[in-house]
Formats: sequence, structure tokens, C-alpha cells
Amino acid sequence: MRKLPENPPENPNSTFLSSIVSKYYQNEMFRELVDRNNSKYLYWDELKYRISKADERNEVWAMMKILRSSRSDPLLYSPVLLKYNLLPEIIQSLHRYDRYLSGNIQIQNRELKLEDRYIENSLIEEAIASSILEGAVTTRKAAREMLEKKKSPRNEGERMVMNSYETLQMIKKHLGRSITPEFILEIQRSVTKDTIPDEDVGLFRDNNEIKVIDPVYGTIHHIPPDFESVKPLVDDLCDFINGIHDKTFIHPIIKGIVLHFLIGYIHPFNDGNGRTARSLFYWYTMSQGYWLMEYLSISKIILETKNQYSLAYLYSEYDGMDLTYFIRYHTDCMNRALDELIKYIKSAQETQLKAQIIARSTEELTQRQAGILIELVENLNQEYTISQISGKFAIARESARTDLHHLEDMKLISKIKKGKTFYYYIDDENLKRIKQIGL
Repeated sequence: MRKLPENPPENPNSTFLSSIVSKYYQNEMFRELVDRNNSKYLYWDELKYRISKADERNEVWAMMKILRSSRSDPLLYSPVLLKYNLLPEIIQSLHRYDRYLSGNIQIQNRELKLEDRYIENSLIEEAIASSILEGAVTTRKAAREMLEKKKSPRNEGERMVMNSYETLQMIKKHLGRSITPEFILEIQRSVTKDTIPDEDVGLFRDNNEIKVIDPVYGTIHHIPPDFESVKPLVDDLCDFINGIHDKTFIHPIIKGIVLHFLIGYIHPFNDGNGRTARSLFYWYTMSQGYWLMEYLSISKIILETKNQYSLAYLYSEYDGMDLTYFIRYHTDCMNRALDELIKYIKSAQETQLKAQIIARSTEELTQRQAGILIELVENLNQEYTISQISGKFAIARESARTDLHHLEDMKLISKIKKGKTFYYYIDDENLKRIKQIGL
């Protein structure tokens, strides 16, 4: 981001505010202008492009702020006054998550069947996207191949992906526990292993040299709090997430998003803050019963909308720590991730149906073997290992080996040995054979 958003005007005096409130209730055109812009929950910068006259813009903004303040809910995080507004679209999103992410996904009265291999696909996508967001130099294809074929990382970028992948698996072993500074350190240690200096791993920062800077333009987005306040800020964060001082109910998804935001705001580490924040969001929401969260790749959506991600942080911080901007952005990302999951599941189930038809048409193939064959046919330029098929179909290695050997015996696939590993693929002769038996 080349240019930072403009800070909103300072709070006007009470006389000005009183006159604006009177105008709002007495002037219908002014009220409609305020309500129309406020319904979109615009930031000051966005309002500038919609209302050209400075005086009118200042009046509209002042009234919008009054309305927002009167409807906002406080977040009892004692070091910083945080607040948010439950916008209609946020409430609608939370209702969607309550229906889907803690239960079953139903589309048009049809329940979509979820399988373990969908989790594997999501974990891989999330690990890759979260790492690339933080600067991992690798391609999605190379990183996916490393994880699916269970190869060792060849460079720092692949090590970052592997760390994120292993962390997402690790957090599932800690569901339901309380959050502590030690647990936060454990997450950071896991996501940064062998990728940053040892003195920065598993330790809170002990300096003020860290700034959040745009990697392209060098613009400073955020200067974190003084390093001496990191430990007390984290302690208070843990109290907030554990509900030590809760007086009113906060929706678990909202609380998870606030956790994500505050790790980014405090920036407690010299490196690994973003990956730690997103991992903790997954851990917390899954701990609260939203078990389908592990099927979503939210970082993939964030990676596609990096500029909006930065703006959501900046708008919230610049506008008096009003987290509505960040919460709305985050729930939008979750909605898009959920839509992609549903699309993926539908596609996978269509493939399953094809496999069923093939299995019924020949007694020589099981439905799973037919599914493996379809996977190879649809990816003719790719070679598959036994481990890769084992992971993709959530089956034991021995079962994957048996299925691949059977397909090879039927001359439907071929194999080649590279080093100590066999790779399975489809060549032209296999394709002829597949067509001959009517598959």
C-alpha cells in the first residue's frame, strides 16, 4: 500500500455535536444521507469520495460516529478500549456459521457428506497461503507436492509451509484448553522453527525495532506497543479470551477474530506474528465447537485480498479501535472460504458418483479404485506417490499401495521408479486401455 488512509477528524465540541443531532432528526435529507452511508459502515477515507463538500462531509461523519457509539458493544480488554458494532451482515454471517460450522452443511435440503480427505485439502491450502502471506518464497504447486508426497523441505519457503501445516495439526491436540502466554509461545515456536534466528523462536520481543511495513512501498502500517508492555498485554489478552472478566456474552467467532486482531496489534514477536494469530484463531473457534473450521482455508482468501486485510487493520486502529471494520472483513473472508468449501465438496461428490458408476459397470474395480483412477485421468501431467494417494483419499498406505498395484495390473496406470520412490501416472497406452474397457 503506497499511501496510508487518512485519519478521521478529531472529535468536535459538544455544541457542534448537539446541533448535528438536532439536524439529523429535523432534516429528512440529511438523515437519509447519514443513514445511507452509515449502513455501509464507511471509513472516513471512503466517505471523502462520496461527499465532496468538506463541511457536509464533517457533519455526516460526526453523526455517523454518534450513531455508531450509541449502538456499539465494548470489549473488556483492559489495556485498550475496544468496541464493535454487530452489523446486520455480521449477524447474518454468524447465523450461517452457527448452522454450518458447528453442524452439518445442507444445501437445498441435501446434506453434503464431509470426509477426512477434505480436511487434508484444507490444511494444505491454509498452510501454503498463510506462509506465502508472510513472505514464503515458493509456488503453490511445489509446496502442495511436498506436503502430499511427504517430502522434506528443500528451502526456507517450503520449511515455512511445513511448519504451518504441522502447527495446524498440532493445535487440534490442544482443543478446549485455556489460552496462556506459554501456549502462544508454543504456537510461535512451531510456525517459525528453523526459519528465523534461534534467539527469536519461542520468545517475546525484547526491543522496539519491529514495525509492520509494506514490503513493496516501504510504508509503515503499524508501530507496535513498547516491548516492555508485551508481557502484560499478552497476560490481559489471555484473561480476555478465557473470559475472566466477561460480563456479557461475546459470540465465539467474534472473540476468535478479536484474538487474531490483538496478536497483530501487540506484535509480541520479532517474527511469526501473522501465522501465530491465524493459527490461534483456528484453535479458539474449533475449541468452541466450530469443528468445521478445519475445513476452511481463510488465509487463501486473505492472500487474494491482502490490501483489504491491511486496510481492515488500519481502519480499526485509526478509528478509535473500532474493530467492526476488521470483524466485517474477517467474516467476509470466512463466507468466501465456506462458499469455496461447498463448491469443492460438490465437485468431489460428483467425482464419487462417477466412481460409483464405473465400479458398477465392471466387477474388477472397487469404488475407491475407480476414484483413484479418475484422479489420475483428470491430472494426466502429474505423477503420484503411494503417500500422496494415501493422503488424498484418507486411507492407509498399504491400502493405497494395493489399489495402485491393482490398477497397474489392469494396465490402467503405469509406474516409474525415481530413487527409492515409485511414481504412478497414466500414459497413452493406459488411456487406450481405459477407453477399451469403456471407462
